[in-house]
Amino acid sequence: MNTTRRIWLTGASSGIGAELAELLLRDGHRLALSARRSGPLETLQQRFPEQVLLVPGDLTDAAQVTAMGERIARHWGALDCAILNAGTCEYLEAGQFDADLVERVVAANLLAPARCIEAALPLLRKGERPHLVGVVSAVTHFALPRAEAYGASKAGLRYLLESLRVDLAHEGLDVTLVSPGFVDTPLTQRNDFPMPMRWSTQRAAHHIVRRLEQRPLEIAFPGPFILALRLLARLPARMRLALGRRLARNGAPQ
Repeated sequence: MNTTRRIWLTGASSGIGAELAELLLRDGHRLALSARRSGPLETLQQRFPEQVLLVPGDLTDAAQVTAMGERIARHWGALDCAILNAGTCEYLEAGQFDADLVERVVAANLLAPARCIEAALPLLRKGERPHLVGVVSAVTHFALPRAEAYGASKAGLRYLLESLRVDLAHEGLDVTLVSPGFVDTPLTQRNDFPMPMRWSTQRAAHHIVRRLEQRPLEIAFPGPFILALRLLARLPARMRLALGRRLARNGAPQ
């Protein structure tokens, strides 16, 4: 991203978000940074005092998200880009189905971004070449064991953003989906199964930043992993079921 922009970045305290913040600040952009943990954000503000606006808080709390948008509006008056990166992952055990777990994950991965969109859109409409970016997941291409809550929340976010892209096109407001495979973050480090073609957070962030200026419909990586999932998704339903059961028995996500 070559031109200096006013960017709201959520989930900026760790993982891909922290690396994105570092790269974008080095490029000279102004960032409104959100996360529940304010410590890492304050460290960035100390290093880039003229570029960082702190808007920490809980994105699942409607009042807090509204306050974040109001704070950005007071300081900048507009946004040029919103990168909705914050999210979570919890795995579901079908033998003890937990609807509360599903609710928590959907609240963090679908409802929280929706609240951020509500707060961001009026500011983006006042910005220059407005761009809305949402982080979904490669898992939405192929149903995996134990990923019911995570996959459903990310599939919902994918549909929300793709539908919103259609409705916003006449306004010149572009929407980009970021669809990562496995990335070495604090969340994935808790996984108890193999993660093929896993990227570092640095590699993922560099890839995203390089592509953002092109404003593509989707930034999906790593290429071979995404292709494999898309090909698997084309299999007949019974073959997909058989493969999923095999993965569960082999101790991949289960």
